[in-house]
Amino acid sequence: MLCGARGHSAPTMPTTMPSAASSSASCEEGPLSALPGDPSIILNTNVTIPPGEKRALAKALSAAVASCLGKPESYVAVCINDGNADGMIFGGSDEPCALACVYSLGAINKTNNEKLSAEVARLLQETCDVAPNRYYVNFFDVPRENCGYNGKTFAS
Repeated sequence: MLCGARGHSAPTMPTTMPSAASSSASCEEGPLSALPGDPSIILNTNVTIPPGEKRALAKALSAAVASCLGKPESYVAVCINDGNADGMIFGGSDEPCALACVYSLGAINKTNNEKLSAEVARLLQETCDVAPNRYYVNFFDVPRENCGYNGKTFAS
Protein backbone atom coordinates (compact mmCIF):
# COMPACT_ATOMS: atom_id res chain seq x y z
CA MET A 1 0.00 0.00 0.00
CA LEU A 2 1.74 3.16 -1.21
CA CYS A 3 1.82 5.84 1.48
CA GLY A 4 -0.68 3.84 3.50
CA ALA A 5 -1.36 4.61 7.12
CA ARG A 6 -2.52 1.22 8.37
CA GLY A 7 -3.65 1.32 11.93
CA HIS A 8 -4.11 5.10 11.90
CA SER A 9 -7.58 6.55 12.00
CA ALA A 10 -8.59 9.15 9.47
CA PRO A 11 -9.94 12.51 10.58
CA THR A 12 -13.67 12.61 11.09
CA MET A 13 -15.92 14.80 8.99
CA PRO A 14 -16.97 17.95 10.83
CA THR A 15 -20.67 18.46 11.34
CA THR A 16 -20.37 22.08 10.21
CA MET A 17 -18.18 23.49 7.52
CA PRO A 18 -15.54 26.00 8.59
CA SER A 19 -16.02 29.49 7.25
CA ALA A 20 -13.31 31.15 5.21
CA ALA A 21 -13.19 33.89 7.82
CA SER A 22 -12.32 31.41 10.58
CA SER A 23 -9.25 30.11 8.76
CA SER A 24 -5.82 31.31 9.84
CA ALA A 25 -4.40 30.92 6.34
CA SER A 26 -2.45 33.73 4.77
CA CYS A 27 -3.26 32.80 1.17
CA GLU A 28 -6.32 33.60 -0.93
CA GLU A 29 -9.47 31.81 0.09
CA GLY A 30 -12.82 31.26 -1.56
CA PRO A 31 -15.96 29.27 -0.83
CA LEU A 32 -14.46 25.97 -2.01
CA SER A 33 -11.24 26.41 -0.08
CA ALA A 34 -13.20 26.61 3.18
CA LEU A 35 -14.71 23.16 2.65
CA PRO A 36 -12.89 20.15 4.03
CA GLY A 37 -11.40 17.96 1.38
CA ASP A 38 -8.35 16.24 0.10
CA PRO A 39 -5.46 18.62 0.22
CA SER A 40 -2.51 16.29 -0.20
CA ILE A 41 1.08 16.39 -1.31
CA ILE A 42 3.14 13.49 -2.58
CA LEU A 43 6.86 14.22 -2.63
CA ASN A 44 9.38 12.04 -4.44
CA THR A 45 13.11 12.62 -4.10
CA ASN A 46 16.35 10.84 -4.85
CA VAL A 47 17.72 12.03 -1.50
CA THR A 48 17.57 9.68 1.49
CA ILE A 49 16.11 11.60 4.43
CA PRO A 50 16.90 10.37 7.96
CA PRO A 51 13.73 9.20 9.80
CA GLY A 52 13.54 12.09 12.30
CA GLU A 53 14.10 14.67 9.59
CA LYS A 54 11.58 12.92 7.34
CA ARG A 55 8.86 13.21 10.01
CA ALA A 56 9.75 16.88 10.57
CA LEU A 57 9.60 17.53 6.82
CA ALA A 58 6.21 15.79 6.59
CA LYS A 59 4.86 17.97 9.40
CA ALA A 60 6.28 21.13 7.82
CA LEU A 61 4.76 20.22 4.44
CA SER A 62 1.41 19.54 6.12
CA ALA A 63 1.42 22.97 7.75
CA ALA A 64 2.49 24.65 4.49
CA VAL A 65 -0.28 22.96 2.47
CA ALA A 66 -2.90 23.92 5.05
CA SER A 67 -1.70 27.51 5.32
CA CYS A 68 -1.21 28.21 1.62
CA LEU A 69 -4.41 26.49 0.48
CA GLY A 70 -6.55 27.73 3.38
CA LYS A 71 -7.59 24.20 4.36
CA PRO A 72 -7.90 22.61 7.79
CA GLU A 73 -4.68 20.75 8.55
CA SER A 74 -6.79 17.88 9.92
CA TYR A 75 -7.52 16.96 6.28
CA VAL A 76 -4.01 17.33 4.86
CA ALA A 77 -2.28 14.12 3.76
CA VAL A 78 1.47 13.98 3.15
CA CYS A 79 3.46 11.18 1.57
CA ILE A 80 7.23 11.31 1.17
CA ASN A 81 8.99 8.77 -1.05
CA ASP A 82 12.71 9.31 -0.55
CA GLY A 83 15.93 7.50 -1.43
CA ASN A 84 15.15 6.85 -5.09
CA ALA A 85 18.81 7.41 -6.08
CA ASP A 86 18.82 4.77 -8.84
CA GLY A 87 15.50 5.71 -10.40
CA MET A 88 15.26 9.48 -10.37
CA ILE A 89 17.01 12.15 -12.42
CA PHE A 90 16.25 15.76 -13.25
CA GLY A 91 17.65 17.46 -16.34
CA GLY A 92 19.75 14.38 -17.11
CA SER A 93 21.57 14.61 -13.75
CA ASP A 94 21.32 12.48 -10.62
CA GLU A 95 22.15 15.43 -8.34
CA PRO A 96 19.57 15.96 -5.55
CA CYS A 97 16.14 16.54 -7.08
CA ALA A 98 12.46 16.17 -6.31
CA LEU A 99 9.02 15.90 -7.89
CA ALA A 100 5.84 16.76 -6.02
CA CYS A 101 2.12 16.60 -6.75
CA VAL A 102 -0.42 18.65 -4.81
CA TYR A 103 -4.10 17.72 -4.99
CA SER A 104 -6.93 19.79 -3.56
CA LEU A 105 -10.66 20.31 -3.83
CA GLY A 106 -10.54 23.95 -4.80
CA ALA A 107 -7.93 26.47 -3.64
CA ILE A 108 -5.64 25.69 -6.58
CA ASN A 109 -4.85 29.06 -8.14
CA LYS A 110 -1.88 31.17 -9.17
CA THR A 111 -1.45 32.97 -5.85
CA ASN A 112 -1.75 29.88 -3.64
CA ASN A 113 0.37 27.75 -5.97
CA GLU A 114 3.19 30.31 -6.02
CA LYS A 115 3.20 30.58 -2.21
CA LEU A 116 3.17 26.82 -1.74
CA SER A 117 5.83 26.33 -4.42
CA ALA A 118 8.08 28.80 -2.57
CA GLU A 119 7.53 26.95 0.73
CA VAL A 120 8.27 23.57 -0.89
CA ALA A 121 11.45 25.02 -2.42
CA ARG A 122 12.57 26.37 0.95
CA LEU A 123 11.87 23.09 2.76
CA LEU A 124 13.59 20.99 0.08
CA GLN A 125 16.66 23.23 0.17
CA GLU A 126 16.86 23.12 3.99
CA THR A 127 16.08 19.42 4.47
CA CYS A 128 17.32 17.65 1.34
CA ASP A 129 19.80 20.08 -0.21
CA VAL A 130 17.62 20.15 -3.34
CA ALA A 131 18.23 23.41 -5.20
CA PRO A 132 15.09 25.39 -6.13
CA ASN A 133 15.81 24.76 -9.83
CA ARG A 134 15.95 20.97 -9.28
CA TYR A 135 12.30 20.23 -8.50
CA TYR A 136 8.86 20.44 -10.03
CA VAL A 137 5.60 20.67 -8.17
CA ASN A 138 2.39 20.05 -10.09
CA PHE A 139 -0.95 21.30 -8.80
CA PHE A 140 -4.24 19.50 -9.46
CA ASP A 141 -7.72 20.87 -8.70
CA VAL A 142 -9.76 17.73 -8.03
CA PRO A 143 -13.53 17.73 -8.64
CA ARG A 144 -15.42 16.79 -5.43
CA GLU A 145 -16.92 13.71 -7.10
CA ASN A 146 -13.41 12.45 -7.87
CA CYS A 147 -12.21 12.34 -4.27
CA GLY A 148 -13.24 9.50 -2.00
CA TYR A 149 -13.17 9.57 1.80
CA ASN A 150 -14.92 7.59 4.50
CA GLY A 151 -16.71 5.32 2.03
CA LYS A 152 -18.14 8.06 -0.19
CA THR A 153 -17.04 11.06 -2.22
CA PHE A 154 -16.99 14.71 -1.17
CA ALA A 155 -19.82 15.30 -3.65
CA SER A 156 -22.13 13.10 -1.54
